[in-house]
Amino acid sequence: MDPRRSDPTPAREAKLFRNNKSQAVRIPADFELPGTSVMIYRDGARLIIEPIRRKNILEVLASLEPLGPDDQFPDIDDTLLPAKAIDL
Repeated sequence: MDPRRSDPTPAREAKLFRNNKSQAVRIPADFELPGTSVMIYRDGARLIIEPIRRKNILEVLASLEPLGPDDQFPDIDDTLLPAKAIDL
């Protein structure tokens, strides 16, 4: 086992194949990655494939730009009749 690997899963051989002009690798089921996209990069002669962590809802909302003045929600209270007084 490669001492640089932190994962205890034993190494396995995987098949390469062509998909149009791209080379692809058939990843065994026990190495399946979550999501639909990965980051891939080279480290010397090694090819590293890592899952892209999905953002949670707070991270998505924090990344949005604030609405501009033309994008604000309309004030619908203008068209409502005044509220009736309520005796408690």
